[in-house]
Amino acid sequence: MENTLKTWFLSFLHLFFSRQCAVCGTPLQEGEEAICLKCNMNLPRTDYHLRTDNPVERMFWGKLPLERATSYFFYHKGSDFRRILHQLKYGGRKDLGETMGRFMAAELTVSGFFHSVDVIVPIPLHPRKQRMRGYNQSECIAKGVAAVTGISLDAASVMRRKHTETQTSKSAYERWENVDGIFHLRHPERFVGKHILLVDDVLTTGATTTACADVFRDVEGVRISVLTLAVANF
Repeated sequence: MENTLKTWFLSFLHLFFSRQCAVCGTPLQEGEEAICLKCNMNLPRTDYHLRTDNPVERMFWGKLPLERATSYFFYHKGSDFRRILHQLKYGGRKDLGETMGRFMAAELTVSGFFHSVDVIVPIPLHPRKQRMRGYNQSECIAKGVAAVTGISLDAASVMRRKHTETQTSKSAYERWENVDGIFHLRHPERFVGKHILLVDDVLTTGATTTACADVFRDVEGVRISVLTLAVANF
């Protein structure tokens, strides 16, 4: 009952506030969506998709059968652009995830980043956490990417089987220890020879993404690419 009331209340608020920029809060003009033109222009894009062996790719070297990897924009503590992630994750703004996913995919498509990708797999939440939040923010982003690219989305084959503590205040070692063995792959035969794009909201140490990719380790011929909306820039 409490979750239902929370979802209703957030939906009610969005009727009045969804037409404000998610970053600076100014009213959106006609043709603007989610963020205003000024904030869109000032978004601290990484442009890593234009660089081979970029810092995000190096984060996964030797840990998974990597094809390519990138993040859309940088975020750091105190940045106004962190509000995008906060509203997406804690503010009930799943629409923001889909919109930013579309923005990101539209820019990356030109570079050929999605070339040969067969299926998009969002990093799953534990069912209990997803029920509490009402949605999986990574799946929302993935839906936006799928809408632009036309690549199929699979949000059911990888399951999170252990409810973990938040990673926010953990050290790098604790983050890796916290996610060890938490994912499970159903129907691995469906992914034989496939190029999988793992999608998440934020990349910090890469521990969660690597743990998720690890469920494909015994799948023959699998290739993995990684895409996140943001990457920590400390």
